[in-house]
Amino acid sequence: MKPIEMGHDVWMIDLMEQDRPCRSGAYVILDEQPTVIETGSARSHALLIEGLKELGLGPEDIRYVIVTHVHLDHAGGAGHMMQAAKHATLVVHPRGARHMVDPSRLWEGARAVYGDKLEAYFGSILPVPESRVLVREHGETLNIGRRTLTFYDSPGHAKHHFTILDPVSDALYAGDALGIRYRTCFTGWDFEWVLPSTSPVDFDPAAVHRTAEMLAQLPFRWVYHTHFGRSPKEEAIRDTVRGADAFADLIGRIFHPGIRPETVMDALRAWIRDDLIRQGHRPGDDIEVLDIDVVLDALGLIHYEQRRRQA
Repeated sequence: MKPIEMGHDVWMIDLMEQDRPCRSGAYVILDEQPTVIETGSARSHALLIEGLKELGLGPEDIRYVIVTHVHLDHAGGAGHMMQAAKHATLVVHPRGARHMVDPSRLWEGARAVYGDKLEAYFGSILPVPESRVLVREHGETLNIGRRTLTFYDSPGHAKHHFTILDPVSDALYAGDALGIRYRTCFTGWDFEWVLPSTSPVDFDPAAVHRTAEMLAQLPFRWVYHTHFGRSPKEEAIRDTVRGADAFADLIGRIFHPGIRPETVMDALRAWIRDDLIRQGHRPGDDIEVLDIDVVLDALGLIHYEQRRRQA
């Protein structure tokens, strides 16, 4: 699959997460110091290397590998990439750095969510030497040539999440902080839309609001989602906040101690279908195409509501 040109010397490589097109992408910035944003999981490593080759690069040409947060579909393959990219530095949120150096707790946490499907979904995970890890705090920058990237702490989806402002591209590399864009090439439906991701364990609608309000003040036109591609800034912010509020309201209404994830999944599917119809769309018959997220969103919402009630 050929890399997708985004303009301004930026290309997106489809990582074929869970063997699905238009699901997860890595962004490659062709600047004086070539930079990769997101690696996907270890299962996507060969596709990432092949995509770089299509752009005339080998791993040894990469100078920076940036992960927006350390969930395995974004950073699970970072250790593999850093082994291949001998001259690169890994750039990560301060809360995520220790998990890249010693990924054992990250892997154990993922095991609790995915169970015996973990390796099938994500492959394996490798540590990154601490000497090759660069932490970027809120507001700090990184010059990679003709552009200087700025990093912003962006919780709501994960506490270990930053977003990256690229003034040359007039874009924000948003990871999951401003939702998921469901593309026609993923769903097979004839429209696209944005919804937040509430996967375990850090979903926080109040933090989603704070992050959205902060990002709304920054100067950029486009949101570059890891899942998947480009959205206009206003659409991504609006629909992420609206969806986060709706999901929090939904779990607040239906929650009871011992609620089964399947109950929440059914409620999420129904809400999504009804909401799309209210917007004038005609969702396809196969609503389960969204289950790559619905399953995790349900688990994250249960965890959020349990924590909220305990507090």
